[in-house]
Amino acid sequence: MKALITRKVGMTSTIAEDGTMTAITLLSASPCTITQVKTKESDGYTAVQIGFEEDKKMGKAQAGHFKNAKVLPKIVREIRIEEITEDLKVGEQLTAEVFSVGDQVAVTGTSKGKGFAGTIKRHNFHRQRKTHGGKGNTRKVGSIGSMYPQHIFKGKKMAGQMGNEQVTVKNLKVALVDPELNVIGVVGAVPGPRKGIVVVRGE
Repeated sequence: MKALITRKVGMTSTIAEDGTMTAITLLSASPCTITQVKTKESDGYTAVQIGFEEDKKMGKAQAGHFKNAKVLPKIVREIRIEEITEDLKVGEQLTAEVFSVGDQVAVTGTSKGKGFAGTIKRHNFHRQRKTHGGKGNTRKVGSIGSMYPQHIFKGKKMAGQMGNEQVTVKNLKVALVDPELNVIGVVGAVPGPRKGIVVVRGE
């Protein structure tokens, strides 16, 4: 199973032998521990639950759930898979070595929150003209519907919360794997701020 919970470190670049530079995002891939294996017989679907980092304060119910894995993870994510193999056992650790250079991966993270934003910033709307009767309403939305059916349709592009939502970027390539430092380098931009949680999955 090629999947890890990582933490975004930042961006850097690599230089190839022919002199070409490639921008990569570094992800801190501390060992993840398998905390639960779900099967079709017991849960109705197949998945693996993995834990990342260590939590110093944890409730008794959660601690009991992680007792067999002998860890107290701070962050837990569930990865759906097609079939359970023999090497996927509770307590087993997944390290950066599950990936190799050249692998195609999908990266999931929470995008940077940008607060309440207007339609120009959020949806790339045009502003209205500033002259000849503009009345100063240059960044307002304008008409949002007609007389009929006298309600606004769901999904209408308007001002509102921008960012701070789950984003998945597909078809990224692994450019660097360092098992000693527990670091993975991915070509391109990864959603979220520095120190943000990022889930990397093989495609």
